[in-house]
Amino acid sequence: MNSKQNQGTMIMVGALAGAVGLVAFVALMALGGWAFSPAFFVALLLAIVVAIVLLMGFHGKTPEAPAEADSHAAAAAPASQPAPASAPEPAPAAPAAPAAAAEAVAAPAPAPAPAPEPAPAPSAPAEAAAAPEASEADKPQMLDAARDGGPDDLKQIKGIGPKLEKMLHGMGVFHFDQVAAWSDRELAWVDQNLEGFKGRASRDDWVSQAKTLAAGGATEFSNRVKDGDVY
Repeated sequence: MNSKQNQGTMIMVGALAGAVGLVAFVALMALGGWAFSPAFFVALLLAIVVAIVLLMGFHGKTPEAPAEADSHAAAAAPASQPAPASAPEPAPAAPAAPAAAAEAVAAPAPAPAPAPEPAPAPSAPAEAAAAPEASEADKPQMLDAARDGGPDDLKQIKGIGPKLEKMLHGMGVFHFDQVAAWSDRELAWVDQNLEGFKGRASRDDWVSQAKTLAAGGATEFSNRVKDGDVY
């Protein structure tokens, strides 16, 4: 190529590269939602790449003959323009990478599954282990018979059925105030001497219920017994 053709080629390459860069800039700003600075930088970089590709395409052609090189270069210049038309394809792909990266960063990591809470230890063995050992000296005060007016309805204490009530009468227990007055060691003695029902007095909290009933109060269970809903 002579200097005149060189100058024409450079103008054409610059125009094409500028057009590609402008299209990419507008596409990134309008369609990709990019900010001005990154969109301008990518569009400029794309325009430079297109210019280099076009220049390499023009300068890489070998002349068929020294005399015809100028005429063939001038004729081939317009025909070679469609070849780099595929170069702008990387422009749409550029916004996808930041978007994918943003999604990857924004996606929260799955929260670790909470560790299962340990199952509570059975309460009955713990109570049995904590119950004091009772001796015959810890036996609560018993009665030979019920006081005037007859025995209280011990079945109003939850955990005492007809069979247990009969057993308690045989031991000398007839009234709520007797049960309400038991100490821890006396309660332990009763637990140990309830044949077939050992530990029942502590598990069903007889003392607390008896205190309420001895004071003239009532419990939800005692009301059900009075209404005939239990026995």
